[in-house]
Amino acid sequence: MIKYETNSKNIKPGQTFVAIKGYTVDGHDYIDSAIKNGASEIIAEKNIDVSVPVTVVENSAKYFQEKLVKEYSDNFKNLKIIGITGTNGKTTSAYLAYQMFNAIGKKAAYIGTIGFMCGDYYEPLANTCPEILTVYKLLDYALKNNCEYVVMEISSHAIELNRIDGLKFSACLFTNLTEDHLDFHKTMENYMNCKLKLINYLKDDGVMIVNHDDKVSEKFQERFKNCKTFGTGKCDYEIKKYDIYPDHTDLDFLVNGNEYHVTTNLTSKFNVYNYLTMFSMLHELGISCKEIINNTKKIYAPKGRCETYKVKDGFAVIDYAHTPDAVLKVITAYKELTKGKIITVIGCGGDRDPIKRPIMGEIASTYSDYVIFTDDNPRTEDHKKIMDDILTGVKTNNYEICFDRKEAIKKALDLINKNDIVLLLGKGHEDYQIIGHNKIHLDDSEEIAKYNKKR
Repeated sequence: MIKYETNSKNIKPGQTFVAIKGYTVDGHDYIDSAIKNGASEIIAEKNIDVSVPVTVVENSAKYFQEKLVKEYSDNFKNLKIIGITGTNGKTTSAYLAYQMFNAIGKKAAYIGTIGFMCGDYYEPLANTCPEILTVYKLLDYALKNNCEYVVMEISSHAIELNRIDGLKFSACLFTNLTEDHLDFHKTMENYMNCKLKLINYLKDDGVMIVNHDDKVSEKFQERFKNCKTFGTGKCDYEIKKYDIYPDHTDLDFLVNGNEYHVTTNLTSKFNVYNYLTMFSMLHELGISCKEIINNTKKIYAPKGRCETYKVKDGFAVIDYAHTPDAVLKVITAYKELTKGKIITVIGCGGDRDPIKRPIMGEIASTYSDYVIFTDDNPRTEDHKKIMDDILTGVKTNNYEICFDRKEAIKKALDLINKNDIVLLLGKGHEDYQIIGHNKIHLDDSEEIAKYNKKR
């Protein structure tokens, strides 16, 4: 057990409570509570008269992070930790890898957007890559449960905010870089440079695997010698041909001059890349091509990633796409698949990057036959202001506005005729809508199920 704790509610007898002054909560206000729960020592930024020893430091967050890294990071040296970064594709690629490792008998854990998974244990997470104490606790759990591999999604926030400090990765993968998080990074160059820092966390004998078809991959190759590539054109894992169907994909690709064929349970062009992200990772870590291919039918996309349902004479697809690039890829991918219309339900989150809103509005309305713009976690921002931002980019009249997401989904499903596809974008695996500071239950898949049941 890691002896440090920053949440007084989680303190167990004998642990050290670290009082950290955050943006909205000051841990110093919870010292008494921590002691009642069994804290045997306090780390704080000021002298406090309590019944247990107190270590006073200038910056408790920095002091704690340094102690955590120094005392525990070495524990994970024998874990094969894999980090996947990039704007899009992290979750699907990481989840596919997690499934594949376990399918071939290599015990693995997963840390990412859909939570922490290890054997039968599941824990939801607040962030794609949580704060450093949680990361260390999860790695400790994986270690104690005999995991050989841990596959992690590494967000740019995690790198910039030092959430993976002290870790050394056996493999790191870069999927792509498109516009996102500019409210945090300010410029695309800052965003890119943040992603490139992942190289610093690789073991000396680690491997960097990059998407050859993204220009930023060249930057990784310039900075790290042991780089492998996947994509089209001349690269280590070369896509030769793929045929995409509503429920599967046939893929032909080359590895070391040898051609392979595989049928996956995935659909869409971007999932060809997600599959190869997973494939290249496992092969570079010593798993044979044949073994990966033989177990491919056992792996599936995670909930909310191209999750497909039959509705009337068409389909409804749920996908987490919430960046301009992801939205474009999803809509164009399904447009290629259907002889019918593409009807898209989409919104943009509140209190988040407003720059992308008009871009997403333009993409959705340009490439869809019809769009219903709706709410997607407005949070504390006025949903009408969010909608105004989205509509700034819309240059067509093939849309309507329906702020109530449940009603928007029903309207879209009502519009389905033969071969039409409804795309419900932005929420994916999420089963809630955040309005103000409240989480209200809302699951796109449940709304589809209710609709089909009524029919």
